[in-house]
Amino acid sequence: MLWIKSLHIIAMVAWFAALFYLPRLFVYHAMSTDSASRDRFIVMERKLYRGIMTPAMVATIVFGTWLWLGYGFTGGWLYAKLFLVALLVAYHFWLGSIARDFARGAPTRSHVFYRWVNELPTVLLIAIVVLAVVKPF
Repeated sequence: MLWIKSLHIIAMVAWFAALFYLPRLFVYHAMSTDSASRDRFIVMERKLYRGIMTPAMVATIVFGTWLWLGYGFTGGWLYAKLFLVALLVAYHFWLGSIARDFARGAPTRSHVFYRWVNELPTVLLIAIVVLAVVKPF
């Protein structure tokens, strides 16, 4: 089971790295003024979302479920963590829709909005790690 836990942690780190980076790309994309830069950001966002972020999310969920079934975790902390992971999955798909909007050339929000969006996964990361490690209830 320690191998599964290791793979879960590795996948989670990769997923969070992408969750932190994609909104940062949105900041730069929203600030770009030339078509070459915008086209470059569209490619970077698509590759990050499809090639790294989504596979890492799937692996995190698969290995996390495997751990849950293998160890039989119980308690309120687990349900709170699962709720936060569900929010994170929703956030993940929301970022995907923003990337598709950028690719279509649809109106986007300002770079300031995306700077704030960039902070959301930090709060979820802190809460999820504390719940998983401390198991406060």
